[in-house]
Amino acid sequence: MIPAVLYAVPAFLLLIVMEFLSFRFLPDDEERGYEARDTATSLSMGLGSQIIGVPWKLFTAVAFAGLSVISPFRLDPTDWWVWVLLFFADDLAYYWFHRLHHEVRVLWAGHVVHHSSQFFNLSTALRQSWTPMTALPFWLGLAALGFPPWMIFLQQSISLAYQFFLHTERIDRMWRPIEWFFNTPSHHRVHHGSNDPYLDRNYGGILIVWDRLFRSFEPEGEKVEYGLTSNIQTYNPLKVATHEYAAIWRDLRHATSWRHRAGYLFGRPGWQPSA
Repeated sequence: MIPAVLYAVPAFLLLIVMEFLSFRFLPDDEERGYEARDTATSLSMGLGSQIIGVPWKLFTAVAFAGLSVISPFRLDPTDWWVWVLLFFADDLAYYWFHRLHHEVRVLWAGHVVHHSSQFFNLSTALRQSWTPMTALPFWLGLAALGFPPWMIFLQQSISLAYQFFLHTERIDRMWRPIEWFFNTPSHHRVHHGSNDPYLDRNYGGILIVWDRLFRSFEPEGEKVEYGLTSNIQTYNPLKVATHEYAAIWRDLRHATSWRHRAGYLFGRPGWQPSA
């Protein structure tokens, strides 16, 4: 099974080139633009995520199909309202997948890859985790509700394609109603910020209303500083992909109790035992 988003990769690469040229010929002193080693790392992470992710989709498809078979519910894709329901259900599933991957350290260990760049451009969108396995539980409920697996995969691809365009400094704030309902480059710049007011904010996929509803929304204000609170200072894709897992392992080895081990795994990133 080939994810539909793969068919958009040539367009993504073309848009990355176009954005790079826009910085080259229309520079902005307040925007960081591109850096060759950083961009190469982002593209390498994207390639690795697809090499791992495509076969993983086969397992995911089997899991979705199995739930669909045993589910008492059947949703007909020929009914228009089923697509509307799927749009909101998928976006809500993405919100909680994304939020918990920021709030639980063992999940953050995979997602931190996407935040490891100190630049913010369209190539950053392709800097993806090599451990897609942690996403599966968040979408199993959609299969249990009776959505056909192919519909779930298609909506996931639509969401990922939309989010590609959020990774840019070239677009300022948009029309206010759009900014209120939808995730935009301005909202997503906040999400990638390491400034204190911006940490763990704006988790939405296509919609930003979940963040407003669950009180995780923060508007763009002060200049965004991209990257991590402690940047990893490496362009090695393997280290980018595994550095937080290595840090967790070091903490587990030195832990003095099972409570501490559980904290290092399931606590928030940065959790430490109380004195």
